[in-house]
Amino acid sequence: MIGIIGCGYWGNNIIRECYNLNILKIICDKDINILNKFKELYNVDITNNFDDLLNLNIDAIIISLPTELHYEYAKKTIESKKHVFIEKPMTSNLKEAKELVKLAKEYNVKIMVGHILNYHPCIIKIKELINNNIIGNIRNITCNRLNLGRFRKYENVLWSFAPHDISIILSICNKLPDKLYCHGKDILRKGIHDITNTFLEYDKENIYININVNWLNPFKEQKMIITGEKGMIVFDDTLEINKILLYKNELTEIKKTDGVIIEYENLNPLKTEIEHFINCYKNNKEPLTNGEEGLKVLQVLELLTESLYGNGKIINLNNNFHQSSIIESNNIGYNTKIWHFCHITPSAIIGNNCNIGQNCYIAGKIGNNCKIQNNVSVYKGVECGDYVFLGPSCVFTNDKYPDAKISKNGNYLKTIIEDEVTIGANATILPGIRIGKNAFIGAGAVVTKDVLPYSTVIGNPAINL
Repeated sequence: MIGIIGCGYWGNNIIRECYNLNILKIICDKDINILNKFKELYNVDITNNFDDLLNLNIDAIIISLPTELHYEYAKKTIESKKHVFIEKPMTSNLKEAKELVKLAKEYNVKIMVGHILNYHPCIIKIKELINNNIIGNIRNITCNRLNLGRFRKYENVLWSFAPHDISIILSICNKLPDKLYCHGKDILRKGIHDITNTFLEYDKENIYININVNWLNPFKEQKMIITGEKGMIVFDDTLEINKILLYKNELTEIKKTDGVIIEYENLNPLKTEIEHFINCYKNNKEPLTNGEEGLKVLQVLELLTESLYGNGKIINLNNNFHQSSIIESNNIGYNTKIWHFCHITPSAIIGNNCNIGQNCYIAGKIGNNCKIQNNVSVYKGVECGDYVFLGPSCVFTNDKYPDAKISKNGNYLKTIIEDEVTIGANATILPGIRIGKNAFIGAGAVVTKDVLPYSTVIGNPAINL
């Protein structure tokens, strides 16, 4: 069963769908009059005290509140060991969202973000067309999301309207853009932009993207146009029927053609989204729009905001990868440098502002602002937090009983290096170990057991200094 907090404009829709799915236990809102209306309509438990939801024997909580409240209520939900569905955007800043993702892992609960377009039958069909190469390589995506909208006191139109389109674009392109910039205008309230024009560019793939959002428009428009080398897909979500048109037209010869109506399943995206959430936490599956996906959308939003308030300055996310290195991962943050003769495998996850020295092998996870010196291998199963320093030729292992005759089938021990750890040159870290925050591992040390936070260890075997 599920509890819901927030009975406003969108919360009303969520409550209806959860009731129809027979999973709604209780709803929470500060307005008792609204609660009484829902109680009469759905015969559901009501409360204006969020702690009542936390103390109930329910599986999950859906948060449909103003963005500035998402972090506070999601954190309480996770700490009560309940799964959480958070309406978009995930939080009002990247730092809070990262903390929620980390907490969810610690408490073993699922986070799902309400990027509903990912569950829209038209978007699902469009992705199928793209994956089947119906329009060839993508060259341009233009999104218009206009309305005479609900004005916000804290959240501008970029954060209110654009997350859905950003989520879909990152999903289609399967990576962050190489550069981005954003222009806009604050007309009604100083500092809260009512109109923004966003540009994302993928240099290697030669893709140019334009997202226009505006809540001062007298009519509603929700349209996405995807142009490929062999045709165009037009998705108009304001139409009742025939929302997708396909135009087959080679870019080498521009001419007007008649659009072909593309059939799609007539499914309710919100119902599909909620059903997906339930299925994921019941069957221990990762949601399509999980916390990590929410982080990527927030990262783009924060960078676009920096550009917006910087008079449209271009922000370059291009990483500095030396041409001698093999880069196979799509999960590398911006402003990360990778030097000569490195191999970054498909399983590698590397954060922002990292510096990877020459002759390194990365298959595990590296946080933000990490520095990895020459000749270091971070194998699958090794996870480093933020601001970690790995000295030259330090060694990680992930197999406690190595044997060339016996296949481990990818089942390796997990080694956790927490934030701000420093590991000296030629140190060896045995598998299955946790090194606590801000610990210091001396050069040449052999670490055979967990290291407490803020401690210093040296020697073979390593002992506290």
